[in-house]
Amino acid sequence: MRAVRLTVTAAATAAALTALSACTAKSDAKDGDAVRVTAADSRCETSTKSVPAGQVTLKIENKGSQATEVEILFPDDRIVSEKENIGPGTRYTLTAEVKAGSYEVACRPGMKGHGIRQKLTVTGGGGSAERDPKLDTAVAEYRRYAQDQADETLPRTEAFVKAVKAGDLDGAKKAYALSRLGWERTEPVAESFGDIDPKVDVREDGLEDGQKWTGWHRLEKALWHDKKIGAEEKALADRLVTDLKDWQSRVGKAEITPTSMANGAKELLDEVATGKVTGEEDRYAHTDLVDFKGNVEGAQKAYELLKPVAAHNDPALTRELDKQFRTLDALLDTYRTDPADRTGYDFISYEKVGKDRRKELSDAVNALAEPLSKLAAAVVK
Repeated sequence: MRAVRLTVTAAATAAALTALSACTAKSDAKDGDAVRVTAADSRCETSTKSVPAGQVTLKIENKGSQATEVEILFPDDRIVSEKENIGPGTRYTLTAEVKAGSYEVACRPGMKGHGIRQKLTVTGGGGSAERDPKLDTAVAEYRRYAQDQADETLPRTEAFVKAVKAGDLDGAKKAYALSRLGWERTEPVAESFGDIDPKVDVREDGLEDGQKWTGWHRLEKALWHDKKIGAEEKALADRLVTDLKDWQSRVGKAEITPTSMANGAKELLDEVATGKVTGEEDRYAHTDLVDFKGNVEGAQKAYELLKPVAAHNDPALTRELDKQFRTLDALLDTYRTDPADRTGYDFISYEKVGKDRRKELSDAVNALAEPLSKLAAAVVK
């Protein structure tokens, strides 16, 4: 989910943000071929207004005083590619595939608002005519996966909503975490539409001025913190289903490319580092480990689909990624309520995970995020 990180004080979060923001500062793209983006508190500057179609590399530097987000946007505000949580004074290299057309580069200081925007014209052909057929297969398979996750989310959420509308506090609590799993696995696809995530997955501290709080986390607070289900909560439950059906209907229209899959996998690890490891994501329910597992599963799915090409282009990278995914998966297994069950999603409450163990989780996430940040470059070599 997109959330404001401006007031986060946990040392683990700061360390995670620094590591993840810096880990892709190096790239195979030559400086002369890249679009340099300078983001600051009140400006967003690009080194060029026009690039040829195909692989586009943004070399981003945040000269502002707060974390920022940089996006490449379609004219209708759908996201081609993005990087959230670029910390002050850090750099990041973002690789994307773009077809000919008109786009915008947006910087969002503080991770909020419409952003400061610059026009970007992409010239020439479609940019993917010579793409490895195995990548076309990967994109098609991932699109099916994203649709399947949306399709599976609806009945799980309807079960959650049924309990809310029945006033069944315990039943709603039991259904909450699983209702979110498909969303967490494919969140970058959902976020690419721009307007759905703020309706269903925003936390209270991520609200824009004047925005009404809706979605999972609003209901989470009602169930665990307020311990009540009233008429407003029942109406919000219906609204959640409506918004998720909107997401479900749009998944097939999402712009998915090999680089968006790779970047999305990295974004999911960023989500873990800045929301799940810190305990911010499900701060009332403490079901963060279920979301954590969903994010990792989604990242691993994208990686496995891209692996045939990445392994050919950079075998050392895929060996390292295989190793780090195994390590993180094994670590997550130690938090299951039943250690013998490796397939379910019954994890201990995150409030039982102490500072030292959270640091261990953070280190494992960072160890995976560093090589994962190189996946996009490996699939377009």
